[in-house]
Amino acid sequence: MYAIIESGGKQFRVEEGGKIRVEKLVAEVGGEVVIDKVLMLGGGSFAVGAPYIENAKVTAEVVDHGRGEKIIVFKKRRRQDSRRTQGHRQDYTTLQIKSITA
Repeated sequence: MYAIIESGGKQFRVEEGGKIRVEKLVAEVGGEVVIDKVLMLGGGSFAVGAPYIENAKVTAEVVDHGRGEKIIVFKKRRRQDSRRTQGHRQDYTTLQIKSITA
């Protein structure tokens, strides 16, 4: 069984035992997170929400928190002697999917 969930404005396809990287959540490492924004369930039974499925949830364990790779943002206006460089690193949380309930 798999589910499509929404977290941090993005959608993820998850299965039990799998790991995903979502935008940083306020939770302690080793703690449990319940995601109730389930868009679709698939596998044995098939269900599509409008927009979410009622009484469906995904339970996950927080594995760790981290920061992604550095991205360089470079802006230049031609012939204006104007340029700007900026770096960015996105914070993330790694989740281990424990169960999917409908």
